Amino acid sequence: MDKAALAVFLIGAGAFAQDTQASKVDHASAYYHYALAHMYAEMAEMPGNRAENLNKAIENYKAAIQADPTSPLLTEELSDVYFQFGRAREAQNDAEAALRKDPNDVPAHRLLARVYMRQIGDPQQQRIDENMLQKAIAEYQKIAQLAPNDADSLVMLGRLEKIAQNTGEAEKAYKRALAVDPDNEEAQAGLAMVYLDEGNNEEASAILKKLADKNPSQRSLRQLASAYEQMKEYSLAAETLNRALAQNPQDAPDLQRAIAQDLVLAKRYDDALKIYQQLVAQEPGDADAYVRMSEIYREKKDFAKAREMAAKASAIDPGNLEIRYNEVLNLEAEGKMPEAIQAIKDILASTQRRSYNAQERGIRIRLLEELGQKSREAGQVDQAVDAFRQMQDLDQDLAPRVEPEIVQTYTAGKEYKKAEQEAQDAVRKWPSDRGVNISLAFAEADLGKTEAAAAIVKKQLDQKKDVQTYLNLAQVYDKGRKFDEEAKAIEQAEKLAQTKEEKVLVFFQRGAMLEKQNKVEAAEAAFRKVLELDPDNAEALNYLGYMLADRGLKLNDALSYIQKANEQVPNNGAFLDSLGWIYFKLGRLPEAEENLRKAVELDPRDATVHDHLGDVLLKESKLREAVGQWEISYKEWNLSSPADLDAKEMAKVKDKLENAKIRLAKEGSPPK
Repeated sequence: MDKAALAVFLIGAGAFAQDTQASKVDHASAYYHYALAHMYAEMAEMPGNRAENLNKAIENYKAAIQADPTSPLLTEELSDVYFQFGRAREAQNDAEAALRKDPNDVPAHRLLARVYMRQIGDPQQQRIDENMLQKAIAEYQKIAQLAPNDADSLVMLGRLEKIAQNTGEAEKAYKRALAVDPDNEEAQAGLAMVYLDEGNNEEASAILKKLADKNPSQRSLRQLASAYEQMKEYSLAAETLNRALAQNPQDAPDLQRAIAQDLVLAKRYDDALKIYQQLVAQEPGDADAYVRMSEIYREKKDFAKAREMAAKASAIDPGNLEIRYNEVLNLEAEGKMPEAIQAIKDILASTQRRSYNAQERGIRIRLLEELGQKSREAGQVDQAVDAFRQMQDLDQDLAPRVEPEIVQTYTAGKEYKKAEQEAQDAVRKWPSDRGVNISLAFAEADLGKTEAAAAIVKKQLDQKKDVQTYLNLAQVYDKGRKFDEEAKAIEQAEKLAQTKEEKVLVFFQRGAMLEKQNKVEAAEAAFRKVLELDPDNAEALNYLGYMLADRGLKLNDALSYIQKANEQVPNNGAFLDSLGWIYFKLGRLPEAEENLRKAVELDPRDATVHDHLGDVLLKESKLREAVGQWEISYKEWNLSSPADLDAKEMAKVKDKLENAKIRLAKEGSPPK
């Protein structure tokens, strides 16, 4: 055993002298068996007698654990050996057998906990096995009860509770770990991340700043930078990473890229450009740096420069899919959606194979998802559905996740019965899948079947009472205009909301509900709460601005909100409609027409957008064109779902259309 491994073992062996099992510790025997286990594990990696050496390694790890049951390190290494050699099931069986003999066997609980942890999945990819997560949490809760001074296990419990979005329980676990070990950096960083989730940015940054100042290591500085990034304090994140760069100049390229990315997010585009220019000066073949510069110029709306940088990246690595997809984003930013969609189709066609490795399959799935979503936005229902079905063909495990996308596509195309049928078929295939059930609830709600839809969501609440499910119930009641029931669901969601993101969703839903009831002041207050938590929330900025503009209130404020929303999310049909409408209210007709024509192009199925453009055209004395827009608007109102149909608005459009036709006839220019 090397000196580093010996040092780690000795630290682990003596770390929990106050453990309830401390009297059982035999350090000499534990060390002896650990050394043998480590040796046999290394020998098992070599050809010859692999099974025998592996069995000896496992036997000696177990003997070491028996000699020192207080050391988490021993169980951790034993579990690693089991998994390294594909014997996970044996690890679980051994742990369960030990617990049948002694339910309070702490090492067995540790081993079982690690077995479950290995099967949780990847939280970053939002692929979580909820069953394994809950089992792992239960094991660590038991360990915390039996070995209250095991700070490492408390930290792990905190991590798992955070993944499960049990923020309050995560906070308790981290605080218990710090009570045992006040200098535990993992616990300090974990607690800071919990505070960030709760919106307590001040406490979070104070902990991490103290940690970074006390021990300005690469790890602590990067954690502090990460916290600043979560707080959207990107300039501070860049400054912190600059401190890390000063410590480790040998990591310059990687840290420079991270700093540049934070500067981009801080909208300090020129500062970020300087870094990328330095990178390409040092390495002219750095295609990634050219892509990033293309992105920056795209944000600056310098599309010529964006294309120039994209061309340089493509010349270096013409087959690189990220570079090719960057060209798609450039087209989209310029409002060239048909060309962007065609570019994705070209990438998919040129990379089509009979079979794909895991990486190729993952890239293709992401491209198909983009094609499906962009086609849906463009009103190309069949193409969108086909793209989503190809995703299912590539990975059957994705099928339940993709089904709600297909249902949403039919809904966006106003094919409500197809949406319902698709959702019903999906529920028959995956009756316990939450996403599939919720998609059926929304499909039923669109058809005016409010109580049936609510019953589906309430079944999900029987399994798990969480913020999102209550908000799903609120949306169902919102469709049915059952505002009292919606308010109750929102109240329940608010009681459970812990993270900033959850609170934003709750306040937004309340604001939308109040606006529909014409309670403008209360709705405005709710949207302002959203913006207090997330000042750049484009949806809230747009909703608040449009609500005020539509009622002729605070028009200058409304304009600033809507303009900011459009800056945050360019080429969004709904946002451009709001911008055109506020310009109309302000009498700025050319700007109103320009933005509403863009909105119609991006969102051709929205009856309100066509109605707004008709009003602008009438004001500009373009009567025939106005008639054309109102005809489309009336047609789209007729195709609306029962839940979305607004009889009053439809009647208004009908009156405008009939009066305009009469006026055209009187002027001797009857509509064709």
